[in-house]
Amino acid sequence: MKVTPWEVTGKVDYSKLIKQFGLQEFKKLPKQFQDFLLFRRKIIFANRDFDRIQNAIKAKKPFAMMTGCMPSGKFHFGHKMVADQIIFYQSLGAKVYIAVADLEAYASRNPNMDELRKTAIEEYLTNYIALGLKPKNCDFYFQSDRSKDGKKAGAYYKLAALASRHATFNEFKAIYGSISPGKMTASLLQASDMLHPQLPEFEGAPIPTVIPVGSDQDPHLRLARDISQRIKTHKFLQLSSTYHKFMPGLKGGKMSSSDPITYIALDEDPKAAKKKVNKYAFSGGQATVEEHRKKGGNPDVDVAFQMLKYGLETDDKKLTNIYNDYKSGALLSGELKAITIEKLTKFLEQHQKNRIKAKKQIDKFLK
Repeated sequence: MKVTPWEVTGKVDYSKLIKQFGLQEFKKLPKQFQDFLLFRRKIIFANRDFDRIQNAIKAKKPFAMMTGCMPSGKFHFGHKMVADQIIFYQSLGAKVYIAVADLEAYASRNPNMDELRKTAIEEYLTNYIALGLKPKNCDFYFQSDRSKDGKKAGAYYKLAALASRHATFNEFKAIYGSISPGKMTASLLQASDMLHPQLPEFEGAPIPTVIPVGSDQDPHLRLARDISQRIKTHKFLQLSSTYHKFMPGLKGGKMSSSDPITYIALDEDPKAAKKKVNKYAFSGGQATVEEHRKKGGNPDVDVAFQMLKYGLETDDKKLTNIYNDYKSGALLSGELKAITIEKLTKFLEQHQKNRIKAKKQIDKFLK
C-alpha cells in the first residue's frame, strides 16, 4: 500500500491509515450527519477535530468548508463524492470556499492557463451547480486570480508567503518523502487556501473550518495544521478535516482522471457508460454460473456493487438485499451489473439535463 498526494497503489487498508496518520474514528454522529449517505455508510471513515464543526452547527454559529479541485481532466464519480459533501455542508449553513488549483496544475500537469480555466468551469463548476451548489455563501476562485478585491487578494498571497517562513525543508521531506520546488510552492499555497477563510479580510474572525479530503491528501492537512499554530501574526483555529474512502475505479484500484477506462464521467453518454460497466467493471463473481450459485459472489470487491454503495442506490434496505443476494449466489454478476446500469443511466440522463440549466448560472459564481 502506498498513499501519497501524487500516487495511490496497492490495496488500501483504512484501519492502518487511521493509525499511521493519527486520525480519529467517528463517535456517535447527530441525525443530520446520519441522514447523509456518505457518513451513514461509513464511506467518510475518519476525522481530525470534527467536534469543533459539530459544535458550531449545534450552536448555529458560523463555520466554513474549504475544498479544492485540480482542473486537469474529466469530472467523474470520484469527484462527485467531494461535490456531494460541499453541497451537504452548504445546506447546514457553511460558507463554502472552492479553490481551483490552476497554479499547481500549471506547474505539474498542463502549462496552458486558458485550458485550465475552461476545464475548471465546464467540468467542475458546471457539475457542482448541476448537483445542487448554490451561489449564496459560495466563494469559487482561482489560485492565480484570488479576488478582484485588492485587500482580499493581498491577504491571501501574503499568507502563503508567511507560511513559507514557518516550514522547513526537513519537514517537507518528512511529510512528503521526495520533494521538489514545485511541490513545495503548491503545498504552501494550499496551506493558504485552507487557512485564509479565517483572515479578517474574509470571514472577519477565526471560525471553525472543515476540509473534506481523501486520505491521500492528508499530508497537505498536516502541514497546514502545523503552520497555522506557528504563525503569530494571526490566531487561527485549528483546522478540522474528514477523510473519505476512494471510490473504486472500474478495473479496481483508485478511480483516476488520467485513465478513461477507470471512470464514468458525469457528462458521459449513458450508452457508452453501459458498455464500460459491462466490459470493464471488475466482478466479484465466480468463473461459472454453477460455481457462483454454489459459492456466491464477493460484493466487497465487485465494482458494480460499490457504485451502488457509493450513492447510486440510496435505499439502505435495498442495498442490503442486493448485498445478501449476491453473496449467497441468488444474484448473478450480470444481473448485478444490470441493476447498476439502470440506476446509472437514470442518473446520467437527469444530471445532463441539470447541466444544461447549470450553464445559465455560471456567471453568478464568477464574480
